[in-house]
Amino acid sequence: MAHAAAEAAASRRNGRRRDRCMLTAHSRITDHPLSSRICRTSTVLTELLRARASARRSKRGKFNSAMNSEPPQTPGTSHPLPQHYPSYRPASEKEGPTFRTSELRARSARAFEQGADTYDDVRPGYPGDVAKLIASAHSVLDVGAGTGKLTATLDNPVVYASDPSPDMTRVLAELGVPCWRATAEDTALAGGSVDAITCAQTWHWVDVERACAEFDRVLTPGGKVLLVWNTLDVGADPWILRLARIMHSGDVQRPGFYPTIAAPWGVRDELRLTWEHSLTPEQLHQLMHTRSYWLRNGSTIHERMTYNLNWYLFEHMGFQPGQKLAIPYRTDAFVLARTGE
Repeated sequence: MAHAAAEAAASRRNGRRRDRCMLTAHSRITDHPLSSRICRTSTVLTELLRARASARRSKRGKFNSAMNSEPPQTPGTSHPLPQHYPSYRPASEKEGPTFRTSELRARSARAFEQGADTYDDVRPGYPGDVAKLIASAHSVLDVGAGTGKLTATLDNPVVYASDPSPDMTRVLAELGVPCWRATAEDTALAGGSVDAITCAQTWHWVDVERACAEFDRVLTPGGKVLLVWNTLDVGADPWILRLARIMHSGDVQRPGFYPTIAAPWGVRDELRLTWEHSLTPEQLHQLMHTRSYWLRNGSTIHERMTYNLNWYLFEHMGFQPGQKLAIPYRTDAFVLARTGE
């Protein structure tokens, strides 16, 4: 678009130069001693200049209109047609989500102060092999536990859970484990009081330096940290990549990524799994409602996202209401241990 604008501007400049030359010629003609014999030529030149100027104005108006126009609209709606959006762009190559400021990260995380019931209904749990990574720990604190998706899989003798959201801890308490409101940076635990800490779908929301220092304080010698992510497996099928983009569902971690961590922790073990989760189109809409982007926005964004997802699922993909869809997922889990232990 910028290239087209530059070419149009250059064309207008060249046209004006030609017109100035023609006007100069016209002036010389009318001042010539034989001007009476060539007046008809002068009149023709004048009309030609006027016609050229009018054509340029019309062309410029059309160009500006095209430059400033919105994408094609669906009759009766205020939304651009989704089929005009970029289709299958390459998947992310990032190690994780990034935020311009720590305040923006915190504001995005605070979006989960609502929506706990829907979150619990449609977010998937975790494969059983994840909990086995810390099965030897006697006591475990699940930090940023949400509604307890990972907490429910922990079979350790003593299990605690915490989350900063009152709505999440309301549902979390139904598991019957001791739980309280707290953050990764301030767990409210005494020093050296637990053998392991888990963070599922949580680590990208925390201040890594502060959380690593807090975990070092509250974990016993030899204690472990387990970081876990469930993400849509956008590499499994192109339609899943586009689905993730429409849902703002976090295509932000490349396959094989490693989390950002700080001293004294290092990655001791890892687990990479792929699996499928069955959801209907209606449940995919609910899943979209559990994303931070949805939760922190209002009705205008909600209307646009709903329209785009409906078009994609029912018109573009041809799915039917209530149809069970096998949604591919990827789980990435990392066990951290203190350097030297």
